[in-house]
Amino acid sequence: MQKIIAIVGPTAIGKTSLAISLAQKLNAAIVSGDSMQVYREVAIGTAKATPEEQKAVHHYLVDTRSVFEPYSVVDFVKQAETAVNTIATKKELPMLVGGTGFYVNALLNQMQLGEKKEQQQAIDEKWQQFLALNGAEKLWQELNQRDQAAAEKIPLNNTRRVLRALTVIDRTGQKFSEQQEKIMPRYDYLIIGLNANRQEIYRRINLRVDQMMQEGLLGEAEFVYQNREKEYQILQAIGYKEFFPYFTGESTLEDCIAKVKAASRRYAKRQLTYFRNQLPVVWFDPLDDPECQIKIEQKVKEWLNE
Repeated sequence: MQKIIAIVGPTAIGKTSLAISLAQKLNAAIVSGDSMQVYREVAIGTAKATPEEQKAVHHYLVDTRSVFEPYSVVDFVKQAETAVNTIATKKELPMLVGGTGFYVNALLNQMQLGEKKEQQQAIDEKWQQFLALNGAEKLWQELNQRDQAAAEKIPLNNTRRVLRALTVIDRTGQKFSEQQEKIMPRYDYLIIGLNANRQEIYRRINLRVDQMMQEGLLGEAEFVYQNREKEYQILQAIGYKEFFPYFTGESTLEDCIAKVKAASRRYAKRQLTYFRNQLPVVWFDPLDDPECQIKIEQKVKEWLNE
C-alpha cells in the first residue's frame, strides 16, 4: 500500500514551514489538502505557500481551478489521487498538507462520497427553507446540536450534505453519524498533528490576519464581493464574506477585521475537534517544544522503516 504523510493542525500553527523542511529532507512533494487553495484568483486569504516556497518543494492542487468553477470533495479526491500517483511514480514521498479535515479524511480513507440522485433530491423542504432564511452557518449549528459527530465530519460550506443529514435524522429518528458505513484506509498513512496552547494559537491567528491585511486581503475580498453573483464555494471562505458589510457601508473596516479574526479562531477550534475525533493523529507542539521537529523527523523515519 502506498505510504503518505499528512500534516494537520489549526490555522497559523506552522504547517507549511514544517512541511517544506521535512519534504526537502525526505525527498517528498506536497499535496495541498485545503479546499480553497485550488482557486487561482485568491492567494492571501487562502494562505497559500509563497512562490518561493512552491519553488523549494513541488506543490500539487494549488491554483488548479477558477473561483467561477464548482469544486467538491469528490473533485478533490480525484485530483489528489492523481497527484499521489504522479509523486509515487517519481519515487518521491507524497505529503498531504492542509487544514480541511473532511478533505484529508476523504483522501486517506475510502469514505462514501456523493449520493444517488434520488437521495440528493430527497431533502425535506423545511430544511431548505431554513437554509434560505438563516444561512449556512446556522444550518450547520442546527446539525451540531442534533448530531455533533456528524457536524464534525461535514464542512460548514457543504450545505447539501448538511441538509441531507438533518433530513435523515428527522425521518429515521437516529443520528446521521450512526448510519454511516465503515471507512477503509486508501493509503498506509502517518498523520502528524501540530498543536499548542490555545491562547497562543489565537494570538498567532490575530497576527496572521493583520499580516494578510498588509499584504492586500481587502483587495481580494472586494474581488469576491464584486463577483458574488458568479461565485461558488469561495463565498464561504473565511476572510472574504466578513468584509461585505464594509463594502455596503454597514460596518467599519475595524469591525470586519475583528469578525475575520473571530471566525478564524472558531474555525481553528473546529479543526482541532475534527482531527481529535475523526483521525489517528500523532500530536506535537512546535511552539513550546524546541526539539519538536527532531522528534517528528524521528517518528517519520521509524514509520518509513516499519
